[in-house]
Amino acid sequence: MKSIGIVGCGSIGKSILHAVDDGRLHVKVAGVSSRTEASAREYLSTMKQSPPFLSRSDLIAAADILIETAGGHVVDELAREAFDAGKDVMVISIGALLDHMDLFELAREKQCRLILPSGAIAGLDAIKGACVGQIDYVRLTSRKPARALQGAPFLVQNGISLDGLEEERLLFSGPAREAVRGFPDNLNISAALSLSGIGPDKTQVSISAVPGLQRNCHDIEVEGEFGLLRIHLENIPSENPKTGRLTALSMIRAVQDAVDYVRVGT
Repeated sequence: MKSIGIVGCGSIGKSILHAVDDGRLHVKVAGVSSRTEASAREYLSTMKQSPPFLSRSDLIAAADILIETAGGHVVDELAREAFDAGKDVMVISIGALLDHMDLFELAREKQCRLILPSGAIAGLDAIKGACVGQIDYVRLTSRKPARALQGAPFLVQNGISLDGLEEERLLFSGPAREAVRGFPDNLNISAALSLSGIGPDKTQVSISAVPGLQRNCHDIEVEGEFGLLRIHLENIPSENPKTGRLTALSMIRAVQDAVDYVRVGT
């Protein structure tokens, strides 16, 4: 059985560990690494079979697949260290890869897998297939509760406050690359969408804050020689309002697919 090492012990990391602990995810956990060691150790102590807390270097040595759930700031170093050790890497903070595109070629050079789960989005299998042919456009429209957008770099840099928001407000419209930089905790989905399709500079993204909205809503529209694709999602937020529950569920399934010999879908 292949083993995984989880980097980060926030809501998504804990969801994966919980799925292993209750038997929904059949994989060996080699260990966990986190910058918040005390809280991570506290959570691990509640598990039926508690995996060890390890330094990142020890975790890379112990695991077959490194699972990043810690945030974009760790992606570049983690991937390079893991690839140098001949290990596969799964990344949930996909937006960070747009500033480190050389990691794709490095993975191929080292013959290590760089696995990018769908996260809180759907339809990537169809878009990957459609992009074998001609694509006219790919658009993502995201609408989120104001509380889910607080602290986003785009808002801070532009002095935008969402306090007391009374009506829907369009905050950003532009290419996926800029969307991810401005909203790194909210628009990782646009990075996944762009990398499965026509790229981060051609994929168009808009994001709005909506007072009273209870779900993170996303609309995808793709048109090309295959026809027209429209997808609407309404994701219930997790304990972290910036992240939908589907993100953690997608990670759990992606881990299972990574170690399974049977896989359904493109």
